[in-house]
Amino acid sequence: MSDTALQHLAERAGIALRWTDYRGTPHGVGDDTLRALLGALEIPCATPAQIADSEARLNAEDADPLRAPLLTAVAGAHWSLAAPALAGRRLPVRLEDGGRHELAFAADGAGVRAAMTLPPGYHRLVLDDGERTLAVAPARAWSMGDACGERRAWGLATQLYALRRRGDLGIGDFTALADFVERAAARGADAVAVSPVHALFSADVQHYSPYAPSSRLFFNVLHADPALLLGSAPTQALLGELGLGDEAARLEALPLVDWPASGRARLALLRAAHARLAARLGTDDPLGLEFRRFVDDGGEALLDHARFEVLHAQQLAQGRWSWREWPAELRDPRSAAVAAAVATQADALQFHLFAQWLAARGLAQAQRAARDAGMAIGLIGDLAVGTDSGGSHAWSRQADMLGGLSVGAPPDLLNALGQSWGLTAFSPRAMRRHGFSAFIELLRAALRHVGGLRIDHVLGLMRLWLVPQGAHATEGAYLKCPFDDLLRLVALESHRHRAVIVGEDLGTVPDGIREALYGCGLMGMRVLWFETDHGLYVEPSRWPREAMATTTTHDLPTVAGWWHGRDLDWRAQLNLFAPDSDHGHEYTQRADERVRLWAAFRHAGVAAAASPPPPDQPDDAIDAALRFVARTPAELAIVPVEDIAGIVEQPNLPGTTVEHPNWRRRLPAETATLFAQAHADRRLDLLATERPPRG
Repeated sequence: MSDTALQHLAERAGIALRWTDYRGTPHGVGDDTLRALLGALEIPCATPAQIADSEARLNAEDADPLRAPLLTAVAGAHWSLAAPALAGRRLPVRLEDGGRHELAFAADGAGVRAAMTLPPGYHRLVLDDGERTLAVAPARAWSMGDACGERRAWGLATQLYALRRRGDLGIGDFTALADFVERAAARGADAVAVSPVHALFSADVQHYSPYAPSSRLFFNVLHADPALLLGSAPTQALLGELGLGDEAARLEALPLVDWPASGRARLALLRAAHARLAARLGTDDPLGLEFRRFVDDGGEALLDHARFEVLHAQQLAQGRWSWREWPAELRDPRSAAVAAAVATQADALQFHLFAQWLAARGLAQAQRAARDAGMAIGLIGDLAVGTDSGGSHAWSRQADMLGGLSVGAPPDLLNALGQSWGLTAFSPRAMRRHGFSAFIELLRAALRHVGGLRIDHVLGLMRLWLVPQGAHATEGAYLKCPFDDLLRLVALESHRHRAVIVGEDLGTVPDGIREALYGCGLMGMRVLWFETDHGLYVEPSRWPREAMATTTTHDLPTVAGWWHGRDLDWRAQLNLFAPDSDHGHEYTQRADERVRLWAAFRHAGVAAAASPPPPDQPDDAIDAALRFVARTPAELAIVPVEDIAGIVEQPNLPGTTVEHPNWRRRLPAETATLFAQAHADRRLDLLATERPPRG
């Protein structure tokens, strides 16, 4: 088989044959990687005949763009199509509001174009052989200007599990979140960015990373609070009946989340609450009607997730964790065997539906609390880049997923060794073939109960770094994604949900993506540690208006941790430095960086002392960092609550799993106590002073 032919086919399929690392060093992609990616895209390439046939099929697909079940365009712009046969024709369009319209097509080079005079929405383009969905996006997504006007807003970020309240069984929940947003709003915040709330695995409470979910369509039920339905006193009484009183106190006192123990306790409480309410769920009282509406609205997707939860518990008891290890007849969600297996577990199925309902209710309540307290945005959710390949989303949407590949990142400033996250994502070819239905479904689920959304690794809208199963993170390749279509769908759903969008555009950033994101009304992210120019920190006035400004992220050191060098301590302990670096070099470099950053603080007028404070006294540095970020022209500044509290340790250390207590650190006190502490109170005040208050 000709390597050249294989490489040509790979390029034709959108796979890049070369990539450049963060140091500017070019790398080629091996043929084994190309074959793995082509196989996942359902493009046969084992023989010269298969390669030739696959290339012919790709050419045929591209030659007729009107074969696609969904097409995208932008309102008020010209819509260009590689469909010369439409020149001179007028095609009818059925608008989603029931109206009628026509599009007039004129020749435009090798294709045609039409003035897109349709309003934003999902319309139906009428062709000779049937109809196509025409998704017309607004020119820009729902923006900070739409939400807040011209003022520069600010907010806080928190890891949901880290929040504390009495009775939380050692895991932050939506009730604690509602209290947090109300108190943040009272200090002048317009937004609270929260860690992902995606569904995990109820049968395996040791699988707890919020960025490796079972499904991004549904919720982590461990954040659900039965008191929302039962009331606080009855819920506390129920804990006593379950014999969990002492265990609850122990778990709530821990500095780290004990996910297995807390998860088991929370699920026991949820099951007891379900048992108390099960009889009402089938009646026509308000509670029963609300529950059944939730199930009806969730449709087959919700039922599939609940079915998966039931089956996963059964199969895990037999030593089979991933659905790919299950008996063949259970791997098909539509099979008679699945229906039969679940039919014998009607109560368990209803429990999982109930738990999802309670979680959705809790998140919705937290968003209502934020808006009722005066926040212009409220919650900013977090959309993980993919899902666990063994989870419910991959099981129920098999035809839409990339099999045998892991999403990740090549070596970059965040991780010099590269990353392979063990997650699967949507196949670009499958998305086009199925009219982007899975992507639209995902956006709607993510935007349903929030006022904004952070899209993790937004670079994945343009290209994904994919690593074959079992290969090293550096043995991957970039796969091109339908960027224009995805961006337009994000803008459309953002507008329909009146939610701002933040794209996490850190790492190896492809040329042109930031301009495209900003042009479409999406915000990027700018992080204090990375805003440098020729070795000097960029002054606040030069930060972009279009990007959300922040001191740090969950994957990076807190300000106190960076100042102290705690992240370097961890990397030295776990041997995570780049191959050509070492402990001494990194610490020396950090000392120099502290001097440069303090000089930038003094130049910006946010610090007065001539010399930077010592590494073990970071308070003045934290205050200066917050003022520095707050003074940027960014439309939104977000400060992690860890920096408000002056916490040294970071939530997650990339490149580690159990070696570092990722996704386990709890805040030192409940929100009311935390915000009342002198240093936190001072920092909240300075944010409100530096950013104009609500008018």
